[in-house]
Amino acid sequence: MLNSDHPWTHVYAPGATWSAPLHAMPVPQLLTNTAARWPDQAALRFEGRTFSYAELDALTDRMAQGLRRIGVHQCTHVGLYLPNTPHYFIAFFAILKAGAVVVNYSPLDAAAVLAHKIDDSRTDVIVTLDTPELFSKINGYLDSMRLKTLIIGSAGEFEVGAKLADRGISWDHRRVRFSDVSAQRDTPFLPAATDLSAIAVLQYTGGTTGHPKGAMLTHSNLSMAVSQIEEMLIGPGTLRRGAERFLVVLPMFHVYSMVLNMIFGFAIGAELVVHQRFDLAAALREIEESKITVFLGVPTMYVGFIGHPDIERTDLSSLKWCNSGGAPIAGEVFSNFVRMARCRLLEGWGMTEICGVGTLTTGAGSPAPGTCGVPVPGAEVKVIDLATLTDLPLGECGEICIRGPQVMKGYWNNPVATAEVMTADGFMRTGDVGYMSDDGFVYLVDRTKDMIICSGFNVYPRNIEEAIYRHPSVEEVSVIGVPDAYRGESPKAFIKFRPGIEPLTLDALRSFLEDYLGKHEMPQAIGPRAELPKNRRCQAVKERAICGSRGRNGGQVTEVIVTR
Repeated sequence: MLNSDHPWTHVYAPGATWSAPLHAMPVPQLLTNTAARWPDQAALRFEGRTFSYAELDALTDRMAQGLRRIGVHQCTHVGLYLPNTPHYFIAFFAILKAGAVVVNYSPLDAAAVLAHKIDDSRTDVIVTLDTPELFSKINGYLDSMRLKTLIIGSAGEFEVGAKLADRGISWDHRRVRFSDVSAQRDTPFLPAATDLSAIAVLQYTGGTTGHPKGAMLTHSNLSMAVSQIEEMLIGPGTLRRGAERFLVVLPMFHVYSMVLNMIFGFAIGAELVVHQRFDLAAALREIEESKITVFLGVPTMYVGFIGHPDIERTDLSSLKWCNSGGAPIAGEVFSNFVRMARCRLLEGWGMTEICGVGTLTTGAGSPAPGTCGVPVPGAEVKVIDLATLTDLPLGECGEICIRGPQVMKGYWNNPVATAEVMTADGFMRTGDVGYMSDDGFVYLVDRTKDMIICSGFNVYPRNIEEAIYRHPSVEEVSVIGVPDAYRGESPKAFIKFRPGIEPLTLDALRSFLEDYLGKHEMPQAIGPRAELPKNRRCQAVKERAICGSRGRNGGQVTEVIVTR
């Protein structure tokens, strides 16, 4: 019999319950607990180097002590501007052990976005690498902004047999070596007392507009989110503590990977096999040779898998759980991967403001194609009318709202934006449009936000348009998302060029935009137009649904440009 308030609970895996006790604790305690239980278990493997849980926990203690020595204290905001290397994992937990706040920065950020985040977040210290693409980009901010210190790791210092390059950095009190900060100390480390309601991570998101805002994710938010995942996935026939091996290819600066790969993985005593980037052949080889049991990806990765000629000859039988997140996965890609890899592929839905965890499919029950799952334990989902904001019955389409312990504290230094997304009864308006079926499964069919999801990243047409308008040849521009078999959606720019000007090529435009946009924001196509309609958003008429999603009417994305 279905529960009318929580109709989804009947499809939970055996042993999981919606009302299960969830455990809040300081985020670093999750690592320390695992190190105490399985000290010799492999925690992290990277380029031939393996760290045990005891070793990793001790390294984070030493770095936390070093951070205090250089002036990092309770509530200091410390940025991570790093790729997927051990530096990220060590620094993340060290910052929290020191009582400070992690601010995640994307190496994909354009200079203007990076500057905005540094200023808005009040970041004092940034941890980065000595590679030219990272160090040279961030070093200039020491003099032009509020930054006080850069902690600089060496690319390759955690790789077996790697030769470290001399980058010619002028080391001083403002440019400090990562290895010096994390060096062995004689005195024992005493972790800071942690208020569970204190901010652990400032995770930047576009929120409901294209302007980056810092979602305040507390220690309680993050640890409770991990507890929700554990309740859904740990048990008979699913995952086991101390027995799993994750392949980590998703960027750690993204909330999806940070929570589900790193924090959850460490909490259950998994071994994390880390790749700096996603390489299709390397990923398949790693899964087969290392007997990977968990792989978290985005739809573009699964598109790559099913197109690889060796996938059906590769032994992927060790995989217990593959998950696709960040954007809806096309039904054909989903079914082809399951058939070819002979592996269960689950989906979920989340967003930065809810620690990346909102719904999950469990493999139980018989959900129709296209669902993103059911609410996780302790979370409630409802749908409201877009016009009246009143609650809608099951089956009716409106804006998805969520309430639960994983919902952010609010937007950093932005009470107005926080109030705009919160309802009077404590639900957060997500900006996603969809419905909940009678048996509790959530389906997404559209977005209220004017946003493109490209390879799992939020991309905002307004930001791209503003950058393109900087080009002297452009008179008008409209950017929309169009279907992309690999990325899910891609930005396409419709441009009216100034009279007498030769239209730009795509390569020329992308070259011009390098200083203003990240790689993930770059237009993938241009559509020159003699005129653009003047009806505001996109200045075009569009019929759009999420690419690959089969909403209630089963439509595929259509692009309609009307000129009048």
